[in-house]
This record gives sequence, C-alpha cells and structure tokens, in this order.
Amino acid sequence: MDAFGRLREEIRAHPGNAAFTAAGWEPIFTASAAARILVVGQAPGRRAQESAIPWDDASGARLFDWLGVSEAEFRDPERFAMLPMDFYYPGRGTGGDLPPRPGFAARWHPPLLALMPRIRLTLLIGRYAHQHYLPELRRSTLTAIVRDWRSHLPGVVPLVHPSPLNFRWQARNPWFVDELVPELRQAVAAQLGRDASPS
Repeated sequence: MDAFGRLREEIRAHPGNAAFTAAGWEPIFTASAAARILVVGQAPGRRAQESAIPWDDASGARLFDWLGVSEAEFRDPERFAMLPMDFYYPGRGTGGDLPPRPGFAARWHPPLLALMPRIRLTLLIGRYAHQHYLPELRRSTLTAIVRDWRSHLPGVVPLVHPSPLNFRWQARNPWFVDELVPELRQAVAAQLGRDASPS
C-alpha cells in the first residue's frame, strides 16, 4: 500500500468517519504524486458518493466544459487531483445538501497535499473552498472573490460552483463565461502541455 492508500485507510478508520465507514461509504477524493492541477470542491453529492466518482453529475459536465477538457482527461489522476472540503456526502438539509464538516479539510488536506509536490494550479470551487484557502478574503462576497480572479493567478483560480442551480448567478455575471472561462482554459491547457480548447 502506498502513502495515499495509507491515508485513505486512516480516513476510513478515523472515529469522526465511523458512521460513513459502517455504511460502506468510501472517502471521495483523487490524488496522485504526478497531478498538476488540484480541484477543491465542496463535498460529494449523493450520486457521487454512491458511485464513488467525484463530480459524477451535471455539475461535473459543466466543469469539464469550463476547463476545456474531456471527462477522460479530468479523471486522469496524473493530471487532476480532487480534494473536496469533506470526502463524504454530508446529508440533506432544509435548503439542499448540508455543508462540509468544519475542520475536515484542515485535518486531511495537508498530509495529502504534501504527497503532491507537482501541483501548480489550484481551482477553488465555491464559498467553502474560498474561505479555507483564501482566509484573508473571508469577509468578501463570492462574486467579489471570483470577479478578482486575476489577482490570484498564476497559481489559483477561484470559481463559482458549476451547479445548474447557479444559472441566475451566471446570467447576472456574463463576464464569468466571456472573460474568466477563456483564461481558465488557457491556464489548464498550460499545465496539461497543450493548446486551450476553443470556446
């Protein structure tokens, strides 16, 4: 078992994850020492948890399009690592899925990232990822953080969640698709060693 496998076993065995392990759920993340791009999301949805495949839904399809990559490229662990803020589906609340558990990313992201020295581009998707990795902007709105994406280049790009439910936000912020997405595709392509996909 390699270092990633040992960490996966530690996550399964941690008392805080006992209920998920007892239910037969796997921690949902992808990691490899060769990965160049890190995708930090919120937490797996129910479908992703059941299939054990990150971004296994309509949000994933939209994310592939934003990045200008095929699903096969996205799922290649030597290209993309995926560390959500919680590796387990948190359950359903009154207004949608519950948020990631506090402290989960702080506990498990550092040892995993220490095994991935080739990461050169980090995509922070959604408010929880922004708050954790850009704590100095905790008081800023999601829109303000994403609108100022150029200030975080070349190593980080903050993004809104690609959920179809965010269509109103995208309609109010056409600059996201017109300006940010083309630059995002270029940044991703540069790390993958190829030309950016056309818009």
